[in-house]
Amino acid sequence: MILHYYFARKFLWTFVAIASVFVILLALIDLVDELQDFPDLPFMDVLGVVLLNVPHANYEILPLVVILSAVALFLRLARSSELVVTRAAGRSALRSLAAPVTVAALIGVLSITMLNPLVAAASKRYNDVVNTYMGGGTSVLAIASEGLWLRQGSSEGQTVIHAARASSDVTTLYDATFINFSPEGEPEQRIVAETASLAAGQWDLKNAKIWDLSPGRNPEASAEEIAQLELPSALTQDRIIDSFGKPEYISLWDLPAFINQLEEAGFSARRYAVWFQMELSRPLFLVALVMVAAAFTMRHARLSNTGVSVLIAVMLGFTLHYIRNFAQILGENGQIPVYLAAWAPPVASFMLAAGILLHLEDG
Repeated sequence: MILHYYFARKFLWTFVAIASVFVILLALIDLVDELQDFPDLPFMDVLGVVLLNVPHANYEILPLVVILSAVALFLRLARSSELVVTRAAGRSALRSLAAPVTVAALIGVLSITMLNPLVAAASKRYNDVVNTYMGGGTSVLAIASEGLWLRQGSSEGQTVIHAARASSDVTTLYDATFINFSPEGEPEQRIVAETASLAAGQWDLKNAKIWDLSPGRNPEASAEEIAQLELPSALTQDRIIDSFGKPEYISLWDLPAFINQLEEAGFSARRYAVWFQMELSRPLFLVALVMVAAAFTMRHARLSNTGVSVLIAVMLGFTLHYIRNFAQILGENGQIPVYLAAWAPPVASFMLAAGILLHLEDG
C-alpha cells in the first residue's frame, strides 16, 4: 500500500501542477481577448468576466490535462528507474497502474459531482453578463409544468405566447394563446388558436378566435373566429432553440428533471440526454487516457525512443477525444442511440489501452 500511495501522490501533484499552469495560461489569453472585445469597460469588470469563464475553459480541457499528467508521471518514473525497481520487486505493470488509475477515476467523479455544478453556474452567468454588455436580450422562452411560454417584441409592443405543447422542432405550437400588449404595457388583444406554425417571419394560426381587450369594449361580444390568421414575428426556430440554453449551463444534478420537463412539453431532449450520459462516462474515459499514456511511456527510457513514445501517446489521446466528440454529434443528431454515443468511445478506449498493456506486459 505504501507504494500505491507513493504513485498516487506523485500523479496527483503532477496533475495539480499541470492544471495550474493551464488555468493561468488560459486566463491570461482570455483576459487579452475580453479586453479587446470590451475596451470601454473598467478593468475589474473585464476581470470578473474572465473569472466566470475560467471554470468552463479548464473543464473542457480536463482530458488533455489528465493525459499530459500521466505522460509526465511515467516518464519521470522511467527515467529514475523506479518502474524497473518496481517490476524487479515482482509487481506487474498493471498492478503499478492501480494508484494512478484510481486517482484519475476520483478526479472524474469529483469533476462531475462537484465541479460540474460550479461550471454550469459560472458559464450561465458568463453568458448573461456578456449578452448584457453587448446589448443582447434575455431568453425568449420558459418552460413550466403547464406548458411553455414565449415572448416576442417589436416597436408596436410585446406579445406573450403560451402553448400546451409543441412539436419536436419547435415550429408548431398546439393550443396556443397570444396576448398582445401595447408599448405602455396595456393588454390589447387575445388570440387563441388550435395550432400556430412559425414560418417565413410569421405565425400561421388555424382555427383562431380573437378577443379585443381595448378599454370600454366587451371582449366576448366583439370576439370573432377566423379559420386562418397570419401574425408577424421576429422569432426564428434557431433563436427559440437557443433560448433553452446549452447543456453546459445546466447542473448535472438538475439535468434529469430538465429532460423530463422538456419531454413533457413535447420537445426533443436528445441533446441534453447525450450530454448527461457523456458526463457520467467521463471518469471511465479519464481512466482510459491514463492507461493509454502508460502503455507507451512505462518502458525504460533507454529501451525506447522517448520522444516518439510521448508523441504517439498524446496523439492517440487526442484522437480518442476527437472520436468521443464526434460520437456526441452523431448522438445529438439521432444517427446513433444515446447510450452508444456516450459509452462506446470510453469503453472502446479502455479496452484498447488494456489490450496494448497486456500485449507489452506479455512481451
